[in-house]
Amino acid sequence: MDNQRIKMLLDGAKEEPNDPFYPYGLALEYLETEPGKAAELLEELLKIHPDYLPTYYTAAKLFSISNSERAIAILEAGLALAKAQQNVKAQREIQSALDELMY
Repeated sequence: MDNQRIKMLLDGAKEEPNDPFYPYGLALEYLETEPGKAAELLEELLKIHPDYLPTYYTAAKLFSISNSERAIAILEAGLALAKAQQNVKAQREIQSALDELMY
C-alpha cells in the first residue's frame, strides 16, 4: 500500500467527488492490505457509478474468494454493460472470468 498514492487519491476524491476514478484507485490500493475496505469501496462504486466498467471485474475477483454467487452476479452485470458500451476487450475478459467461476 502506497500512502502517498492513497493521499493523492483521497485529495482527488475531495476535489472531484463525482469522479469514479478516485474511489476505484483507492479500492485497488486497499485490495492486498485491507480487502474489507476495498470491498466497501467497490460495492459503493457499483451503486453510485454503475456505468464505470472497470469496477465489475475487480469487484468480482475480490468477491469470488468469499461469495461466488455475488461475484457471478457482478460479472453478469458487467458483461451486459460491456456489451452495451460495445467494449469487446472488456467483454472477453469478463466472460473469461465468468466462465472460470461457473465451471
